[in-house]
Amino acid sequence: MEFLTGVLQKETMEISDLVRPGLEGSEVKVNGAIHTIRDMGPIAFVILRKREGLLQCVYEPGAADFSLKDLKEADTIEVSGTLALSEKAPSGIEVRMKSVRILSEPTEAMPIPVSKWKMNVSLETNLDLRPISLRNIRERAKFRIQEGIVRGFRDFLTAQGFTEIHTPKIGSKGAEGGANIFKLDYFHHPAILEQSPQFYKQMMVGVFDRVFETAPVFRAEKHNTKRHLNEYTSLDFEMGYIDGFEDIMAMETGALQNIMKLLEKEYQRELKLLGTELPRVDKIPCVRFDEAKRLVSEKYDRPIKNPYDLEPEEEVLIGKYFREEFGSDFVFVTHYPSKKRPFYAMDDPADPTYTLSFDCLFKGMEITTGGQRIHDYGMLIDKIYKRGMTEEGMEHYLMAFKHGMPPHGGLGIGLERLTMKLLGEDNVRETTLFPRDLSRLEP
Repeated sequence: MEFLTGVLQKETMEISDLVRPGLEGSEVKVNGAIHTIRDMGPIAFVILRKREGLLQCVYEPGAADFSLKDLKEADTIEVSGTLALSEKAPSGIEVRMKSVRILSEPTEAMPIPVSKWKMNVSLETNLDLRPISLRNIRERAKFRIQEGIVRGFRDFLTAQGFTEIHTPKIGSKGAEGGANIFKLDYFHHPAILEQSPQFYKQMMVGVFDRVFETAPVFRAEKHNTKRHLNEYTSLDFEMGYIDGFEDIMAMETGALQNIMKLLEKEYQRELKLLGTELPRVDKIPCVRFDEAKRLVSEKYDRPIKNPYDLEPEEEVLIGKYFREEFGSDFVFVTHYPSKKRPFYAMDDPADPTYTLSFDCLFKGMEITTGGQRIHDYGMLIDKIYKRGMTEEGMEHYLMAFKHGMPPHGGLGIGLERLTMKLLGEDNVRETTLFPRDLSRLEP
């Protein structure tokens, strides 16, 4: 009988192991997928794609016990050889190949040139062939950056006393209301895919005071734009015992600062590869909704068409204004009109036509919606009925308020949008692993 006592130690080494000082000249064993083969005649470069990046292996006919013809692109192999320093190689190292073991072989040739710096394929082709296109080094880097964003968000909130939760994605009633809900049959009962963890994270404020979640949300919006998805990842948090919605914006500012700090520290390779310059987040300006509309209307000579919401063009101009005037790529737009916010949004006591809510715009696009929530049961019921709604389907949500809730609020950040604007991409699908939109359910 055998017992497992932990992670099995492997002979094969990763790039971070190989770059340690003093290893040059030693015998090493590595594995990876053949990204490309460059046959230079007297020697050949076999570039391996590994989890940490590219590793250059050098083939010389007299030094290796196999033929270069035995290898092809997309083989996964195990290489034994000598580690050497090389200024021109990725990470400054290379492996002089002595022997190779082929672990697996492809049955078909690559349909697209994933080994090239830029694949130069259409977005549709990129998405149709996603299991393959994601092997491209630039494509991989986007989602390493996205990983860093989630890590920075999670690490910061954990340090601030938040508890991570996991809420259901199948429910009986949508948090936001309206018609943009995916409906399904749940064992002969009507159900929906959750638009937001809103109800659940508010309930959990009554349990843990501060909670957060990173999870998918679903919107049945019939938009086919560069900024909309029907399933996206939302970075949500909700916090109790607030003095005002400014506490929430301040917490997001801190989270963004931690995200950028982590990316700068641990994702330099990916940032450099993508040519990404991190934005300043030392301070973020705040402006009222009505004031923001007035400022861009006056500066850019654009008439105000919709007094109750921001049009995409207005968001772009607000972003431009605060970049030009204050050097900030981020801006909080506060006090959105009550008629454009959900029933649980706290109205501004000074003027109930506005709410104590906000959006955070990044480079001219909304990436965050948040604000203070109504915590008083009577006030919440009044607003539900003023909206022409009923309590049906919200009994468990309202139960939390019947039995006392602290002043609280929170927000949701669209992960794919944040990644898109950070990397300067033109379409949110570029920063979504496997997008779901009006026309795409696969892969």
